[in-house]
Amino acid sequence: MRSPLLAHLLLALLLAAGRDVTGEELDRKPNFVLMMVDDLGIGDIGCYGNDTIRTPNIDRLASEGVKLTQHIAAAPLCTPSRAAFMTGRYAFRSGLGSFGRVQVLLFLAGSGGLPPSETTFAKRLQQQGYTTGLVGKWHLGVNCEHRGDHCHHPNQHGFSYYYGLPFTLFNNCVPGEGNDVLADFERTLRYLTMMLGVGLFTLVCVRVCGLLEVSLRLLVALFFLSFLAVALWYAPFMLLQTWNCIIMRNQEVIEQPMTVETLPERLLGEAQNFIKRNVDRPFLLFLSLIHTHIPLFTTPAFAGKSRHGRYGDNLEEMDWMIGKITETVDSLGLANNTLMYFTSDHGGHLEISDSRSGQKGGWNGIYKGGKSMGGWEGGIRVPGIFRWPGRLAAGKVVDEPTSLMDLYPTLKYLAKDTQPDRQLDGYNLMPVLEGKVERSEHEFMFHYCGIYLNAVRWHPPGSDSIFKVHFFTPNFSPPGAGGCYDTKVCLCHGKFVTYHNPPLLYDLFHDPSESRPLSPDTEPRYAEVLEQIAKAVERHQTTIPNKQVSDDTPQPNADEPSVESQMTWNKILWRPWLQPCCGTFPFCGCKENTTHI
Repeated sequence: MRSPLLAHLLLALLLAAGRDVTGEELDRKPNFVLMMVDDLGIGDIGCYGNDTIRTPNIDRLASEGVKLTQHIAAAPLCTPSRAAFMTGRYAFRSGLGSFGRVQVLLFLAGSGGLPPSETTFAKRLQQQGYTTGLVGKWHLGVNCEHRGDHCHHPNQHGFSYYYGLPFTLFNNCVPGEGNDVLADFERTLRYLTMMLGVGLFTLVCVRVCGLLEVSLRLLVALFFLSFLAVALWYAPFMLLQTWNCIIMRNQEVIEQPMTVETLPERLLGEAQNFIKRNVDRPFLLFLSLIHTHIPLFTTPAFAGKSRHGRYGDNLEEMDWMIGKITETVDSLGLANNTLMYFTSDHGGHLEISDSRSGQKGGWNGIYKGGKSMGGWEGGIRVPGIFRWPGRLAAGKVVDEPTSLMDLYPTLKYLAKDTQPDRQLDGYNLMPVLEGKVERSEHEFMFHYCGIYLNAVRWHPPGSDSIFKVHFFTPNFSPPGAGGCYDTKVCLCHGKFVTYHNPPLLYDLFHDPSESRPLSPDTEPRYAEVLEQIAKAVERHQTTIPNKQVSDDTPQPNADEPSVESQMTWNKILWRPWLQPCCGTFPFCGCKENTTHI
């Protein structure tokens, strides 16, 4: 009698436990794996039309999920685009819009960055009980007032775990690849230092030989002036590899300068381990890849394997890494509860090439322009792929305008975060992704070049047309070129741009390459389009805080608090007391123990 009774009791307990587990699984919040590539052209990917570079893993994400064909970055350069992505707001709202030559953070030891007062999607998810991690590139600042305050650091912006490059990958990280940071300014300082040195040496020789009476006081003054010139030139510029090219784990510098050759496998390993550590709890992983930014990698397993030189090799290596992350998610049984997202921070860099490697930047397909070219489509239209088996239909294509800024409100919605927020410029994408609505909420989108409103697109209700006006365009150089080859990047101000009155107008639905400007003779709605966009700009400007972007250029009033510009020379330039360092400054140097890789 006892055996049947015991069996029934055990069965009842198992069924109850099963119901609890099932309920727990149903109630569990989804995981998020966000993967962002650096400087990738939309035309580089197979599912976006490239048939010569192999990207099977990214193509698989698209075939198993939703592909966005009009996914737009908020800026055509790293720092402002990433700030907008993280906050769901245009970069100028965070003080990260440029009003001059410097458009991105240039020194890790500058004081500019994403302000501590800003809110990122990681911070919102952390408040909802998520474990959050960032692996890879940050490029949004580290310190504010002293070494170690970490006011701009990922840990202060909602990421409970960080491993990667607090700055970015750039040519100075690899000896022999050249200088990316204020090269002309560095050259001027170098020549000035050399002239002072030669002058001092000449006067010393004249005094020693008795040819002329040279004041000792003059020689001492010239010596200290020469020493100052050497310090201003050599310390910030000649040691850039040590200052900027570092790896941090949370707030500790673990490698300085970093070994670039092993970075891909280390970043991949850290991302995979983060997923494995958090398999039993809701997590957010932002994998911020350093491919395909220059300098390009020469990983032996991929070198010479593509049909497009080193750039193609790097692209195929990046695709392999995406495949390994997808494989990790799937092998742990997380696929049906994990939203995976793939994109690029902006378009490909057209102006970089050399005789040894050929073209070193991406291909933006049929779209005009590229990285740093303001509102031209090639610099801001990027891949956008979402995969979530069981939730999002496989193979769906969305042609509506969407933005990288939409990730913030989308993640908030999926994490069931209903708390009030500040002014957002993105919208929840789930209704569009799930097919519950046909149109995006982005009737108007505003395209900035620095702090300057460069272009606006309008998707009129009930119309397939997507009109886009350019108030100014960058001056390509040399004349007739398709980019700013003389300066390597286009600028947004002064003599570097041409203003258009009336603005240039295109219909992207019929002319995605922006090659045929419309006129009153060719577009019946010409006057209406300009009028509607002018009204939208006026409404948009009422949301812009009253801030001083420079000493004498106030912006319109708004209810939102003003924000200090993070892109002034005062905040950009190198400050020794802000320099992250392993060891005793200035003798910084250490290597990560990679024997476990």
